[in-house]
Amino acid sequence: MEDEIELKTAPADFRFPTTNQTRHCFTRYIEFHRCTTAKGEESNDCERFAKYYRALCPGEWVEKWNEQRESGTFPGPL
Repeated sequence: MEDEIELKTAPADFRFPTTNQTRHCFTRYIEFHRCTTAKGEESNDCERFAKYYRALCPGEWVEKWNEQRESGTFPGPL
């Protein structure tokens, strides 16, 4: 039996009704990092936020935000 790959994306969120998902991406990224801060890096509770932001955000943005977090210049409320 072959393993089937199941592709999913972040569920619809009433806070972001338009097709431009930039704010949705940014919010999910922040939610993930707030969750890991509160519950620890190894918490499975935070994994859904990681899946959401990885599905919504371009990789270049995530790389830039990670660099900004490391240098202390990230513009969002973490």
